Amino acid sequence: MHSILIVDDDSTARYGMRRVLEDNYRVLEAESAAAARRLLAAESPGLLLLDIEMPEGSGLDFLRELKAQDKSPAVIMITAYGSEKIAVEAMKSGAYDYLPKPFEVDELRLVVEKALDHLDLAEENLRLKRQLTSEGQFGAMLGATEPMRQLFELADRVAAADVTVLIEGESGTGKELLAREIHRRSNRGAKPFVALNCAALPEHLIESELFGYEKGAFTGATSQKRGKFELAHGGMLFLDEVGDMSLATQARLLRVLETRKFERLGATTSLEVDVRVLSATNKDLTAEIAKQTFREDLYYRLRVVLLKLPPLREHKEDIPLLVEEFCQMLAAKHRRGPITVSREALAMLMSCDWKGNVRELKNVLEGAIVISRDDVLQHEDMSADFLARQVPEAGPASFLAAGDYREAKRQFEIAYIKTKLREHGGNVTRTAAAIGLHRQSLQEKLRELGIQAERQ
Repeated sequence: MHSILIVDDDSTARYGMRRVLEDNYRVLEAESAAAARRLLAAESPGLLLLDIEMPEGSGLDFLRELKAQDKSPAVIMITAYGSEKIAVEAMKSGAYDYLPKPFEVDELRLVVEKALDHLDLAEENLRLKRQLTSEGQFGAMLGATEPMRQLFELADRVAAADVTVLIEGESGTGKELLAREIHRRSNRGAKPFVALNCAALPEHLIESELFGYEKGAFTGATSQKRGKFELAHGGMLFLDEVGDMSLATQARLLRVLETRKFERLGATTSLEVDVRVLSATNKDLTAEIAKQTFREDLYYRLRVVLLKLPPLREHKEDIPLLVEEFCQMLAAKHRRGPITVSREALAMLMSCDWKGNVRELKNVLEGAIVISRDDVLQHEDMSADFLARQVPEAGPASFLAAGDYREAKRQFEIAYIKTKLREHGGNVTRTAAAIGLHRQSLQEKLRELGIQAERQ
């Protein structure tokens, strides 16, 4: 049964509301904000009916106090007749709805029912999100191995806490996807998510992108521009590749994190901002600190919580799951029927080191789906340059490590033909003559094995 807390200093008003609701809900009463705080701590009601007029302070102030907490109940404000402006302010501050006095009994029942239905839906969504997380899914990210499950569970807990988060991971591991899902699950999820790639901009442009500028601040500033911090007000700012920031920009960023204030370039007055900052890097920032290219004080400001995304080579058992998801997604994108991957091709994909991580895997599969005419992808459907990168460089004996005869034969042929091509400067005709094949037969074999003959 849902619990409802009525907060009103008027005992007659509390009695009237309790009589309407007590048949269907557990009803608690408090005559002041102080009494309400005690009951909230002891009983955790899901819904408050909060009077706007309180003997020891405004009900609006108490609402803001509640909404500043990580987990707060839904609130319906009870307002005096003609106080629509205050009601609108309450809604902006996080109230679910409001009721102007005097109100009808049926009106009270209806607004309470709608608020509790909203709570039930939110709780069910949270339960489903946690179930998906435990089963190896975090928004658009997949991973059923233990390292990924642990990461998803930690990220889910972090989402609810309004703290700065630093995400470490190699290029292509999904740092921005992780940041976007943390934002979606946070209490700022309905507010803006603004991203800035610090590595993609010249040093002199990063500050103007972050903080904006006034008209005439520099040559070319023909009008005022709002920066990323302003655009993200109330929401989340994601700083990708934060390790590429100059020391001067790092100093300004640190000041904003400490004071929650900043100035546009060319401005003389400060602006106050409410932004949660998430940042990401593919660098070892502790090593950058040792080299004095990254500020230690900023590092500890950014990494209140540290999330480390493992490279794909450290959780290869997730590759079949990723391949299945990508094949389904990419087949739909390119208007193809269901597409699967052959056992041999999957074995090859799982044997790769994936220096470009999940992004590279997706790109390789997309290229194969576009090229292939079959519904089952074979290893030869992968691009030639990708296949060439998978050839072991340890010498012709490396094929002996293969467990399957056909794979060992394929590896031997690739290593043998690539060696002979190098010996003959990439000339297909001379190579074919040297190894006893017709030129056309060798060209067919090159296509089959995905080898590109490059003249030297």
